[in-house]
Amino acid sequence: MNKLYTLLQKIKENPVIYIDKPSITCLHSFLTGYLSSLITLGFTTIGSCGIEGFQEWIQERAKTNLTQSWAEIILSYSGSERAAFNRFFEEFEQFLKQKDDSKSQNSEGISRLSEDMRFPRFDIYNEILTNIKKRPGMYLGANSPITILDMRLRGYSLARREVGVPPTEPEREFEGFQSWIEEKYGINSGQSWSKIILFYSVDEHEALQKFFELFEEYLNRNKSVDVDENSG
Repeated sequence: MNKLYTLLQKIKENPVIYIDKPSITCLHSFLTGYLSSLITLGFTTIGSCGIEGFQEWIQERAKTNLTQSWAEIILSYSGSERAAFNRFFEEFEQFLKQKDDSKSQNSEGISRLSEDMRFPRFDIYNEILTNIKKRPGMYLGANSPITILDMRLRGYSLARREVGVPPTEPEREFEGFQSWIEEKYGINSGQSWSKIILFYSVDEHEALQKFFELFEEYLNRNKSVDVDENSG
């Protein structure tokens, strides 16, 4: 059974664990981070796998040549994020049934869903305040940027854990951001850092800007603590 297919089934059965809610946008962003992480680590390539061609298959079914991801296409004719999430799994099952290459379907290799899932090959945690902050639209798109960032970070980290890659220093540092946000806002509801920031923002775009400010404050706070400890 394809590893990516197995992960998708787990997400289908319990989306809250992985992506907070049944949302096609969250699913797409999570998978982008997950698969691009594996590609960066060299555990897979952009080559063929059981899901290769899904983007083109969706475009053909929708009779569209527009530059949209499979997630955006499915959302356009589903009416809501939840309906599109459920529709994805129906479409994906049909796609697999119609796929001729049975060997590819059963492969243990993992590849990205399609060419629409491009993501730069770098340590995402180390680049949040540089590349992503400078050009958020390029990396996160125009819609729901803070949610997309959160989902990609989750997928990125899950992939690294699955293949047994130790967390990088920036990744370990980021692990404390959640508890820091909860303490800063006095919230202990189990909500993710992105949801907490979004709750105190007008919209996703303002929340993303706040995230950059808060994350920088968090990093500077840690540096101050380190300086105080070294001085003492």
